[in-house]
Amino acid sequence: MKQRIILIGIAATMLAMASSVRAADAKKTKPIKVFILAGQSNMEGQGVVAMDHAKYYNGGKGNLVHSMKHSPLAKRYTHLKDKSGKWVERKDVWVSFQTERAGHKIGPLTIGYTGYGGKAHMGPELQFGHVIGDMYDEQVLLIKTAWGGKSLYKDFRPPSSDGQTGPYYTKMIAQVRNTLGNLKKLFPDYAGQGYEIAGFVWFQGWNDMCTKEAIPQYTKNLINLIKDVRKEFKIPKLPVVIGELGNGGEKANRGNMAAIRTAQANAAKPAEFKGNVIFVKTAQFARPAKESPNTGHGHHWCGNAESYFLIGDALAQGMKKLLAPAVAR
Repeated sequence: MKQRIILIGIAATMLAMASSVRAADAKKTKPIKVFILAGQSNMEGQGVVAMDHAKYYNGGKGNLVHSMKHSPLAKRYTHLKDKSGKWVERKDVWVSFQTERAGHKIGPLTIGYTGYGGKAHMGPELQFGHVIGDMYDEQVLLIKTAWGGKSLYKDFRPPSSDGQTGPYYTKMIAQVRNTLGNLKKLFPDYAGQGYEIAGFVWFQGWNDMCTKEAIPQYTKNLINLIKDVRKEFKIPKLPVVIGELGNGGEKANRGNMAAIRTAQANAAKPAEFKGNVIFVKTAQFARPAKESPNTGHGHHWCGNAESYFLIGDALAQGMKKLLAPAVAR
């Protein structure tokens, strides 16, 4: 019996080793799975990681470190740190984010891929990357392309909409192409296995909500954006996730906020988008200002890290629904 147990143990170890080798080979031989994360400041990431100044951030309430200790959802965060208490860096998920003020941030998935210097903030990419990274044996690459204070009506205006193409639509496409055209330079571990653009995430809307003439055009402009991005990269059914402008929670669902949320939801409804575009609600992830780092920043979810963590998770779950048939094959 003892000998049999030993043999079973050896077999299990060999099986695990073989599985590990197959996973390693997949990362070097199968095309990288690329996801584009686009939008404005909330896609940039405004979630506070830790209180780095005693005068600010509401005593640390609602930041990531605080949430990991005190939130009812604390168990959901355990994968973010290793056994020694350091922030996990996922080498199987790369991130590229060309920021306006903090340079080009490149490397393994962890905290800090936002428009600020250092690693004091996080955005939806953090949990999105963990969820999507767990789906694949292949290497995953997240290309963030986001700027604060930008509208779909003007700044991201797609070519198919009447008027001048928005300069940030052009920049978005250029940043994606620049990253994909320089993979070996940006990521030395890239083994020349090629890439596949596997999904596009859109998380934006505040500036359009604040622009009277933008709201009636939002649905059409977003539909055009999706079609134009697909045409640009020659992927007719590219999976697309639209994240709701959920700032302020359900209680804020009135007036212009209600109108822009409806416009976002409607953009996912055309028959041709069935099964390849999904609208994801986020209002349920708003947290009270008094329990958040930036009490006066409702436009940035009050800097609450749990909000950004849950938004990233919801966007990833939406993407998983769209990808499920392809991943299953």
